[in-house]
Amino acid sequence: MATALAQLRRAVDQLQLSDNDWNTLSTPRRILEVAVPLRRDDGRVEMYKGYRVQYSTTRGPSKGGVRFHQDIDLDETVALAMLMTWKCALTNLPYGGAKGGVAVDAHTLSLAENERLTRRYTSEILPIIGPERDIPAPDVGTDERNMAWMMDTYSVNAGFSVPGVVTGKPIVLGGSLGRTTATGDGVAISTIEGLRVRGINPQGATVAIQGFGKVGYWTAIALEKMGLKIVAVSDVKGGVTGFKSVAEIFEYSTKTGSVVGAPGTDTLTNEEILHLDVDVLIPAALADSITEKTAPGIKARVIVEGANAPTTPEGDAILNDKGVLVVPDILANSGGVIVSYFEWVQDKQNFFWTAAEVRENLNQILMKAIHEVEETSKSKNVTWREAAHMLGVSRVAEAHRLRGLYP
Repeated sequence: MATALAQLRRAVDQLQLSDNDWNTLSTPRRILEVAVPLRRDDGRVEMYKGYRVQYSTTRGPSKGGVRFHQDIDLDETVALAMLMTWKCALTNLPYGGAKGGVAVDAHTLSLAENERLTRRYTSEILPIIGPERDIPAPDVGTDERNMAWMMDTYSVNAGFSVPGVVTGKPIVLGGSLGRTTATGDGVAISTIEGLRVRGINPQGATVAIQGFGKVGYWTAIALEKMGLKIVAVSDVKGGVTGFKSVAEIFEYSTKTGSVVGAPGTDTLTNEEILHLDVDVLIPAALADSITEKTAPGIKARVIVEGANAPTTPEGDAILNDKGVLVVPDILANSGGVIVSYFEWVQDKQNFFWTAAEVRENLNQILMKAIHEVEETSKSKNVTWREAAHMLGVSRVAEAHRLRGLYP
């Protein structure tokens, strides 16, 4: 939360906004904390904390993922909802920001337990979600299967099918082609643009990726197809280098549960992967991996943030002093919410696009945002992160002023 507030404070000061603007922009619109009981397969009943934070609804219904992770708490959920607000405004999507989830280790749940937990959590937040209110999506620990259960739970209570209540659903339930890979595709596009700005040829450029989940894996696949060389990847157990291809290391991790130990590879820690001598570093795990402690050893010339808030303000300052170009999270990983927007539009119209149309529209929206950030960075003499936040925050502030204060 401290990182998100520090970034907002910087943007408010640079934009010379008023104290009234700060008070409005720094306060979440609605916070819901719920108890989520789960009947385990052996009959035991366990209680978990669940959250849904709607940070802003000024520019439209709020939008944001649902996490199943043991370490989430209210502060983190508020911070992520805030970042989603600026991300949607930066990419000019008609949304506010939201976030939610349950403080549970999803890996400890059986399939039946996961379904029961998902449906109970959905029923608890039911009064504040909906296709015109707040549209959840997958995040850490959840996937299209969870979204199918959420959509069904909402629809059963409504009495009719409401596919637009969530995004990231299976295709047969109103999901969009390209949604699964969207965040990784967006990180890959951002990587190519970051290399362009630094004058580095993408062909053969070396990349290290911390985090080999949904974002890291699809980023690696996209970049490898573009001719870049993925030299190291990591997961929660550690990292490896020396593998021949992304497909090879993914196949091994699927069988064993980790990339660590793959034949012919050398093992790294998650901190060591940050310090490899590569052209591009992509932190795609959880928050706060690049800190005052880890930033000094970073050798990459471009960092593209696949995760949300992977860099602390102290780490950011060190990277700036080193001349590293950081493509910030609210820009680099916005591909997911952009294609979620496409899915929502398709559900509302009951008219579905081809995969080529999804890719073309994703590229158009993301490239526009990248060029706006690049131009603002140059004209205002600020970093890309500062430029991105200035654009997103200014658009939300303008919407607040135009709507006025009720009553």
